[in-house]
Amino acid sequence: MPELPDVEGFRQVLMTCGRRTITDIEVRDAGILRGVTEKRLRKECKERRLGKAWRHGKWLFAPTDGGPTLVFHFGMTGSLWCCSPDEPFAAHDRLVLTLDNARSLRYRDQRKLKGVQLADDAAVDRILDRLGPDALAVDRAELADLLSRRRGAIKSALMDQSVIAGLGNLLCDEILWRARIAPRTPARDLTGTAYRRLHAAMGRVLHTSVRAGRVPPRRSWITGRRDDSEPLCPRCGESLSSGRTAGRRTVWCPHCQP
Repeated sequence: MPELPDVEGFRQVLMTCGRRTITDIEVRDAGILRGVTEKRLRKECKERRLGKAWRHGKWLFAPTDGGPTLVFHFGMTGSLWCCSPDEPFAAHDRLVLTLDNARSLRYRDQRKLKGVQLADDAAVDRILDRLGPDALAVDRAELADLLSRRRGAIKSALMDQSVIAGLGNLLCDEILWRARIAPRTPARDLTGTAYRRLHAAMGRVLHTSVRAGRVPPRRSWITGRRDDSEPLCPRCGESLSSGRTAGRRTVWCPHCQP
């Protein structure tokens, strides 16, 4: 599932494709359109120039010159690709924006759980109002303030996009493992020292993952061990445990995260 590092990578894809004029729009599957028809999408965006894309959490915003903002949300399987126009379409290419530099920007999504919408400034503000601060921008004091008021488990709080935007299942497991915090620990029970460890771990994991364009499956990370038949902690060598928190599979080390 795309998380903050993946979406930052998609932003780079969009920027690499170029801040260019959209010369054509092909909706290959209207099932990814949210609150906008193909006709309106073409009317509002064709012949407009893409501006500088920006990201907040798992959302990607691409303003157009003098027009609305294209908003991408990637759900479980969405991605963004910059292709040459003659490159064969992938099975799940749903939306194609042809640019005036002989490139095409393709929104690819197998499951179509989220999608693409248009937003004016007020609509962008409404999206942001539902989200907490971006995980890359949160300082230590703000993190502690946001989480200390939560009644539930720390992993549930970290995954709540209205609290902190951008963290998903893999990132949360990795961050908590590095901070030596059990995922079911009540967020408001953490000590000041635990919050310091949590913030430091979050920064390290996010910056490394952004450089990789994903949560990297390194063998020195719990992410790189979670799918082993008998996963072992890369730090202490003990067996990893697996359960469910907030409806998602959770992996942790009982020895390192008591």
